[in-house]
Amino acid sequence: MALSSTCRALLAKTRLFKHITSETIRNISVSGFYCEQNQQIRCLNVEPRQRAASSTSSEKYQDAGSRGAPWTRTAWAVMAFSLFSTTEEDPRDEAQKKEDDLILLLKKAKLSMYRGQLHAASGLLHQAVVLAHQTHNTTAIIYTYSLMANLAYVMGQLDNAEKLFKAAMSFMLSEGTPQDDNGVIEISLKLATIYAGQNKVELAEHGYRFCTESLEAKLEKQKELPAEEQSEELRKETRLLLGLCLDSRARYRASSSHLTQATQDYQRALLICREEQGESHPQTLVLMSDLATILDLQGHHAEALPLVQRAVELGRASDHPDQHVLLGNMAGILLHQGELEQSVGLYREALSLAQAAGDGEAVEQIQEGLRQVVKKKKEQRNETEAAQQ
Repeated sequence: MALSSTCRALLAKTRLFKHITSETIRNISVSGFYCEQNQQIRCLNVEPRQRAASSTSSEKYQDAGSRGAPWTRTAWAVMAFSLFSTTEEDPRDEAQKKEDDLILLLKKAKLSMYRGQLHAASGLLHQAVVLAHQTHNTTAIIYTYSLMANLAYVMGQLDNAEKLFKAAMSFMLSEGTPQDDNGVIEISLKLATIYAGQNKVELAEHGYRFCTESLEAKLEKQKELPAEEQSEELRKETRLLLGLCLDSRARYRASSSHLTQATQDYQRALLICREEQGESHPQTLVLMSDLATILDLQGHHAEALPLVQRAVELGRASDHPDQHVLLGNMAGILLHQGELEQSVGLYREALSLAQAAGDGEAVEQIQEGLRQVVKKKKEQRNETEAAQQ
């Protein structure tokens, strides 16, 4: 299980759905584009019970009308005519209608993605991007391409995801977005992650280097600005994005057995996350656990165990959503140190939590860890018996 954290991708497929549906590239969000139209699609959020209640009420009134006096049926006819035969014209012009149609398509696509209906979401996004091009809505084009790229990544279509991310970046740059804009760098980071997944080593390394160096230079420039021109929000966002780049590169380097470099990246990412988010933030705890795992793999057990213990303690106190991962990593470190009984206890606790969370991948890894404990115990018994003879 300790090995698992080194191989988790930046955009792990099983954990990406909600992230995709909640945000795309932070600097090209069209949240305002959406919020103005919330009233028009409120019907999409009606709960099944509410729909059933409405249907039952309608049927009840219709039955009452059919049994009642003729004037009752006439009244219902008048009401129906007034409700569904209005003579008011749609005040929207053609451009507004197309914008509303585009918004509705994107909302339906995101809902489908949230539900895991990926092929349905893909079809809706293709319709949306066609409409966005027809209306020359560059913001919507970039946003839609970004959603399509994320979806393609989740579906394992790395080549397609690469093309879509590049298309989104091309539109951003053509609109005058600077190359060191956080939105551009975030796309560059996703491209580097794709190249890592495709085993394109040179492109992956170049992409990670571009992201980290650009963000470091940007932070230095911000320090040189007069105090009244500095933005604390932008500084924090930029620094957290740098931490994300370092975390991603550390995972990539760990998976390719460059453990010393991975350790350095993890240490810098953890420092940033602690300073900007706090020690008990969920991502801080994941970084603590991952750094401990990398130290353990290099034989630095004395440094690894206190670090992962702290992560587990804070995770228990804050009800960490991936507590089973933290426990599994700690169990793996204890296994490597020969503390088999403690390791078994933690693995079993982690297994229970992973099963409750429906994390099938983690369940398999934890079960493999338990098998390793059994194997280790057997080896110890054999060694003891051999020594006694």
